[in-house]
Amino acid sequence: MTTLNVNPTRMELKRLKTRLTTARRGHKLLKDKRDELMKRFLDIVRENLELRREVEEALVSANRGFAVASAVMSPEMFEQSLMCPTKSVELDVSYQNIMSVDVPKFSFSESDGHTIYPYGYAMTSGELDDAVDRLSDIMPRLLRLAEMEKSAQLLAQEIEKTRRRVNALEYVMIPQLSETIRMITMKLDENERGNLTRLMKVKDMMIKEQLQKK
Repeated sequence: MTTLNVNPTRMELKRLKTRLTTARRGHKLLKDKRDELMKRFLDIVRENLELRREVEEALVSANRGFAVASAVMSPEMFEQSLMCPTKSVELDVSYQNIMSVDVPKFSFSESDGHTIYPYGYAMTSGELDDAVDRLSDIMPRLLRLAEMEKSAQLLAQEIEKTRRRVNALEYVMIPQLSETIRMITMKLDENERGNLTRLMKVKDMMIKEQLQKK
């Protein structure tokens, strides 16, 4: 493992130990964040899969109704029946914070129309009524599915970003700091032993000189 290019001083050693403590604390916090993000992500994915299955089944049923209606009605009457909707929909978007990730929340409101059927009943079939009714019922679940899919995408991006940071701390920064601290400690200990050896030699020389004077 490579070490940082620093001067082997006691002040530098103290600074690196502080950095190492901070890095270890940050590593733990990021791991906890990653684990919680994964838990939320898996919950959303499970709900998303179930909701997608329900929406796809409902859409298939509605499309089947439209196909039957178009078969029993003339093409001109079928197109005219759906040409002018009686209601309009307004979509509102807000955001919810999940572990520092802003995920969207969709809601919608409909204009006050007397009916969801944009046609009279004289020239249309009952299959068309059923198909329009099913399609209208799908709207809340469709918006919820859009929420889930966008939330899963945003959380997946944040999980990947957090994972990279955890790995950088765990496999690069913390080992580098630890190895640098070990290297500086060894260097300081070596210098201390060298100084102690020199002091002992000086002391021996002074004692020998005093003995010679006597």
